Amino acid sequence: MSDLFHLGCPVCRRRFSGEATTICPACFYPTSITYDLDAVRQRISHEAVQARPRDIWRYQELLPVTPGAGGLAGVGWTPLIPAPRLGRKLGSGDVLLKDDAACFPTLSFKDRVVAVALAAARELGYGVVGCASTGNLANAVAAQAARAGLTSWILVPADLEAAKLLGTAVYGAHLVRVAGTYDQVNRLCLEISERHGWGFVNVNLRPFYAEGSKTVAFEIAEQLGWRLPDNVVVPMAGGSQLTRIARGFQELVDVGLVPAHPVRIFGAQAEGCSPIVTAFLEGSRQVVPQVPQTICRSLAIGDPADGYTALEAMTSSGGGAGLASDPEIRQGIRILAESEGILGETAAGVTVAVAGRLLAEGRIGAGDTTVLCITGNGLKTLECLDGHLDLGAPLDPSMAAFEARHAQLAGAA
Repeated sequence: MSDLFHLGCPVCRRRFSGEATTICPACFYPTSITYDLDAVRQRISHEAVQARPRDIWRYQELLPVTPGAGGLAGVGWTPLIPAPRLGRKLGSGDVLLKDDAACFPTLSFKDRVVAVALAAARELGYGVVGCASTGNLANAVAAQAARAGLTSWILVPADLEAAKLLGTAVYGAHLVRVAGTYDQVNRLCLEISERHGWGFVNVNLRPFYAEGSKTVAFEIAEQLGWRLPDNVVVPMAGGSQLTRIARGFQELVDVGLVPAHPVRIFGAQAEGCSPIVTAFLEGSRQVVPQVPQTICRSLAIGDPADGYTALEAMTSSGGGAGLASDPEIRQGIRILAESEGILGETAAGVTVAVAGRLLAEGRIGAGDTTVLCITGNGLKTLECLDGHLDLGAPLDPSMAAFEARHAQLAGAA
């Protein structure tokens, strides 16, 4: 692989070349990707980045794939959208939405991490790939494996939303529904990866996979004119995305692409599955696992792998965390849709609700530049709105009937 990075253990400094290893066998510490930032600084520039296609590979020197080896083209470069109407409802004058509900090819930020993981899998020689998933990752692995000509095995909790199940099976993946929680599914995938030697993106390929989330930070900075925002609010499941966004901002500073500027990192979780936020609000460094009970299944990871590092990222940045109840999640989805015309999934409802609370409590300044991460498309989670929107009774096809309905609704408004 490239001379710009290596996979290694941050404790004993052992390096792993040409293999996918999540845990160091010598000291049992999680492995991670380390970059030669001095070498990157010599090769990367605004001009070099901006001359490349508008996808995640424009930042190739800061991704764990040999530059030029490439991956699925077109992933990333999602819009950063000013949201003045939403900002007024939440109490802020400068809110922007990083809208990964529009990400290619399966409409969630997971397309980013999968593109990096599968590019690494191909370099490492894997012919079979897979994942444990709460839905969006299943869609992304199935679609991108199909494009790459790889066999995929996707394991999910049996009770996922129908749209996410169908949106995985349609790509020809081997879909396995498991009668258990995500954490049980993830443990099963670990056993399968060890027995069959397959490349599971969020198991043995996890160090490569996680790096894809940094591209959210890279794009935000570039789309702001190569500057950093004041705040970013990120929904959390395992905590990896928030951690890597924080790291991505710092790497941009380290290689000289943006001036140093403090970015406060805020995490958002659903009340029914909030191990990281609970630890933060209690002032604890211990993330205690929970059994998920929430409509937000995409964030329903009760034993988060990156919980501790997410706590560190929020604390060291001067940021914070917040919770959203199921009714608040639904309300957050509606506020986002009604104010900005963007239909986000349940995780978006969590982010919007928590951002509103942080602003109301003064933990985010009303004049700050604040980016809300919208991580997935609401068409995948419409079940959460069943029975909570008034669709109206069928109307006779006559002008008189319409005028009566018009008078009724106008009066209600």
